[in-house]
Amino acid sequence: MARCPWCEKDPLYKEYHDREWGVPIINDQKHYEFLVLESAQAGLNWLTILKKRDHYRQAFQDFDPARVATYGPREIQLLLEKSGIIKNRRKIEASINNARRFLEIQNEFGSFCNYIWGFVDHEPVVNNWHSLEEIPPHSSLSETISSDMKQRGFQFIGPTIIYSHLQATGLINDHLLNCFRYQEIIDGYPTIFSNFCP
Repeated sequence: MARCPWCEKDPLYKEYHDREWGVPIINDQKHYEFLVLESAQAGLNWLTILKKRDHYRQAFQDFDPARVATYGPREIQLLLEKSGIIKNRRKIEASINNARRFLEIQNEFGSFCNYIWGFVDHEPVVNNWHSLEEIPPHSSLSETISSDMKQRGFQFIGPTIIYSHLQATGLINDHLLNCFRYQEIIDGYPTIFSNFCP
């Protein structure tokens, strides 16, 4: 099967590509999970973060923003001492801050899904790339969302990180045209969005 070539070097990467990447996420907790992981990835390889994902799941309470929002100095110190995650104080503090901002968005919009999917009128952007070289590191859409989130107090969410988030969570379909997942994901849209988050 033809795949996007970025995933071919590792079985874990292939599994992530085949099962998750680009599938529209309509679950708030999963969106927060990707925000944590993507901000942790800044300056690093995504595969490195995928290999640490279970450690992050444990450290961040199964990525429950309401629980992470209660973290204080003691929890931050424990995270800095925890093996299996990136021991970067700024990234850890940003994920806690972002949990609080995440809850504010839920209160304002009813859900984070309603907020972020509103930027694309609740329909995925389907691109038509033939090669990895065509895919941009960021876009006007990711710049708009990043700017709005920064104004709301989010940290570690520049246009490139947000573009990665949009790709990973299926707001953008950036699978290459010859990738077997490109059409599979499109075909799954009606089923996914029949259960769109409130």
